[in-house]
Amino acid sequence: MRHLDGTLLMPFTIYCIVSGCVGHSVRVCQDRLHHRCSSGRCIPVVSVCDGRADCQDGSDELDCSVLRCKQDEFSCRGRRCVPLHSRCDGSDDCGDSSDEASCQNCSSVANSFPCGPGSGLCLPRTKLCDGRADCPDGRDEGEGLCRSTTPPLSPMCSTSEFRCGDGQCVPLSWKCDRSSDCSDGSDEDNCDQDECVVNNGGCSHQCVDLPLGFLCTCPVGMRLVGENQCEELDRCLDNDVCDQFCVQVEGNLTCSCSSSYQLSPDTGECTAKGDAAQLVFVTSQGIRSISATGGAYKELVSEGPGPGPGPQMVAAFTANLTLYWAQQGHGSIYRVSMDGTPGDPMLVLKGLGALSGVAVDWIHQQLYWVDTQTASLNVGPLDGSAQRLLLGGLQNPTAVAVEPLQGFLFWAESGGSPKIERASLVGRDRMALVTSSIHNPVALSLDMPRQLLYWADQGMRTISRVDLMGRHRKTVVESNGYMDRPLGLAVFEGLVYWSDDVTQSICSADKRNGGRFRVFLRNSLGGLVIVHPVLQPNKIAVLQDAPVPMLTDPTSAGILCLILFLSMLLVAIAVWWWREEFKPSRNITLQSFSHKESRDPLIQVPHIRNVKEMLPKLDLDSD
Repeated sequence: MRHLDGTLLMPFTIYCIVSGCVGHSVRVCQDRLHHRCSSGRCIPVVSVCDGRADCQDGSDELDCSVLRCKQDEFSCRGRRCVPLHSRCDGSDDCGDSSDEASCQNCSSVANSFPCGPGSGLCLPRTKLCDGRADCPDGRDEGEGLCRSTTPPLSPMCSTSEFRCGDGQCVPLSWKCDRSSDCSDGSDEDNCDQDECVVNNGGCSHQCVDLPLGFLCTCPVGMRLVGENQCEELDRCLDNDVCDQFCVQVEGNLTCSCSSSYQLSPDTGECTAKGDAAQLVFVTSQGIRSISATGGAYKELVSEGPGPGPGPQMVAAFTANLTLYWAQQGHGSIYRVSMDGTPGDPMLVLKGLGALSGVAVDWIHQQLYWVDTQTASLNVGPLDGSAQRLLLGGLQNPTAVAVEPLQGFLFWAESGGSPKIERASLVGRDRMALVTSSIHNPVALSLDMPRQLLYWADQGMRTISRVDLMGRHRKTVVESNGYMDRPLGLAVFEGLVYWSDDVTQSICSADKRNGGRFRVFLRNSLGGLVIVHPVLQPNKIAVLQDAPVPMLTDPTSAGILCLILFLSMLLVAIAVWWWREEFKPSRNITLQSFSHKESRDPLIQVPHIRNVKEMLPKLDLDSD
């Protein structure tokens, strides 16, 4: 037993001699305060990499080119690591005061909030109680602080805006432009920072940091829209030379018209075939119509449909020449036929609140309207037999428009965050089209052949347009003395028509550039609509009108060669199949071949969905 004990103790004795534990006590090194030499000796951590060997083997001076501190440690200038929370706490923990250098004094920074000892951070007060912890310990989102912060940081600013210390929103490009735009001057604080680090500066693509401020730029083939958004170039819309269809052929632009229009060889304009269009408008004496060419004045309703004078809204269902209208701010919708002698208006819907816009879906025969009192967008059949809330919680909705062929519904909102949005006919897939440089949009109208959406803005006194994805924005008409308070809006052929509440007139101008201005008539109360069959086409007409590019450029020639090659290949396969089929010694199982839809991007065939798929699945129970 004694022999066994000695055998077990021998390795431990050897270990103690080698490790130095014989003759002196075992030292315990504290990780943060000491460095352990290879011999086991502990030396103060400040002695590491100080130019003098304190370990017998000099290991404290090895690997001194790079000092690797832990994630929760601060690297001192004197090659030492100290706890991160000891930085900027007023105490020299590094021994060379490097942990107290470059510490911000939040009291000297206007509208700033200190994150506390050890962080060295001073936050702009706009970051307090914004739902995201910016201080390491999260004190900027503390319950006690946020409960006492009044008012809460509202309104919320968009990604292209900077929120001032007082909650005001200003364009992001105004920050650090050497001009104080916020009332508290917070847009000129901390201007030595790289603005591109946070949210890419609000730029949609490329953000370039400048010595003072930043700049949004775009890749090749795109252009900057506004101050921070890039969009693809479109030569047709940028040049804006065509009334309707535009095709690029060998670098040149070629214009064409829908089959329902004819192209004028002299002016290049597209003129609707058939009878002249009727411009329907509301006056203090009732509803009138006049030919778009300027003649054939007609009375449709002898008295105004509403309880008194005031701005009116009007929409048309061309298939049966029926008009729908309402008085702004009231809760009833009326209808009357345009075919025949003047008749009394028929009440379709009542008790709706305060209407601000109506529109007709001529494909599915639905009526859409927006209501400022209930802040909603609603729908119902044209006969008024039912109604349904489609979208609620809107902010002062002012106008509505429908493009049923593509299945799109558009509406405008005014108020604190004016905008124009798009959704499906059943209110799904909402998408903001216009959110900047818009003040008070009051009327919407569609250019069906070009698939563009126009709007009139009372606040900016302009008429502008975008495509149905919100791109290629352009201001078409600016204030000219007859757009002090625009109300109604319509687009037809090459012109845009609008009514003005101040001058009580209806004017027209070129829909592309605002030229050819004309005062069309006077004594109007706001509502107007153009009535002509081409403005409410069916799906078959749209499919026939799809522009097909002429294949005359080198790329198109290559496509033709490819088509020819594939055709020859199909012929060869057919010949081979015929020979194999009639060989008596073999049985061939036939395979069916079918041509698929072309995937060539140069052959533009619009995606037309089945009419059944487009029908809104509305729950129109009257309860």
